[in-house]
Amino acid sequence: MSEGGASLSIELASGRGRLVVCPTVVELNVRAAEEVLVSAADAIERRGTFAIALSGGATPRGLYKLLATAEYASRLDWARAQVYWGDERAVPPEHPQSNYRMAMEALLSHVPVPRDHIHRMHADSTNLEAAAAKYDALLKRTLPRDGDGHPRLDLVLLGMGADGHTASLFPSSPALREARRWVVANYAPALDEDRMTLTYPAINAARRVVFLVSGPSKASTLAQVLMGPHKPLDLPAQGVQPESGYLLWIADEGAASLLPIHAQAGSAVDEA
Repeated sequence: MSEGGASLSIELASGRGRLVVCPTVVELNVRAAEEVLVSAADAIERRGTFAIALSGGATPRGLYKLLATAEYASRLDWARAQVYWGDERAVPPEHPQSNYRMAMEALLSHVPVPRDHIHRMHADSTNLEAAAAKYDALLKRTLPRDGDGHPRLDLVLLGMGADGHTASLFPSSPALREARRWVVANYAPALDEDRMTLTYPAINAARRVVFLVSGPSKASTLAQVLMGPHKPLDLPAQGVQPESGYLLWIADEGAASLLPIHAQAGSAVDEA
């Protein structure tokens, strides 16, 4: 797809952001790490703090391990970072499926971020709705605010499932229709499990949103999300459209293999 190992950068249709296609997952992680560093530097320069919501799942693990290396960790002022999560499974923090545990093991235990700057989602609470309300309040109380006084995350990292879900916003789930709350409990019927998740109002208020998508198993869905009709109830990733922020998709060639990126009318294609 990309000639000579170069990444391709494509401007997508209005509201769907920009796509960068990397030849390999390794290069995807490097590009994503640079996005994190740029976002952090800009946020700290402008507001003195950097508020990031981490993604779970398999794809971001490589990014987190890269950010934990000396080369990358030294380029971010971790003392000024505030770390949140985009979603969490209803499991204890030490559980193998915990997004918190994965991020701690791959990244946060290796960098000098103050422990009181790490804001775990307490999705293992016996009252998940109440825990979601507390996390909602935490975000609105602690996030840096824009010129109009509205709280905003500086960066939200997201993945996408083969069914088009992102965070724990699943097809046809009640959370997709939430217009006010930033954090809700959401049941995943296909998985028969409860989750806690950010909602569209929280994600779309962010200054930057970056999707990481890898592997050929995501190719058909990515093509539908980026090129197909707008059906966010069926493909929740389509509902991510930052109101005044920057939306970037970073995919490897496997995930982007069904995108007609060389044939898009009006696309701006260049080496990234």
